Amino acid sequence: MSSRARSAAAGAAAAAAWGLLEPLDRRVFRCDYSDVALLGKLVTRGHGWRAAGFALHVANGAVFGLAFHELRLRMNVPQRRLALTLALAENFGLYPLCYFVDRYHPARGRSGIPPLLRSRRALAQATARHGAFGYVLGRLA
Repeated sequence: MSSRARSAAAGAAAAAAWGLLEPLDRRVFRCDYSDVALLGKLVTRGHGWRAAGFALHVANGAVFGLAFHELRLRMNVPQRRLALTLALAENFGLYPLCYFVDRYHPARGRSGIPPLLRSRRALAQATARHGAFGYVLGRLA
């Protein structure tokens, strides 16, 4: 397997692990926020939202793995540190976009998609998830 394919697979695996751990972290952080629900309910509110959300989340992880691969080739930073740093940078860089989720998501306010932007619990939850994602990506890539 090429290093590019391994990085994409590592990103997909890290995103899958994240998705599988969501029920646990939702209890730990006492916050109903779910990235799988956010993605899945964006494309359908029918019975298939969970499968659609999980598939989209894993695909996003693979794309992130490819971006990580390209940056790893260009930067002289240890792989695990780079993966964790990139994941946390994505978290804090994109979290302000929760404004649009809170305002325009078609399933906002439903299960898995509470108000996010002003929620400290949701931010802490997202930070922990991105940290775990970065850790797994760095270990597997």
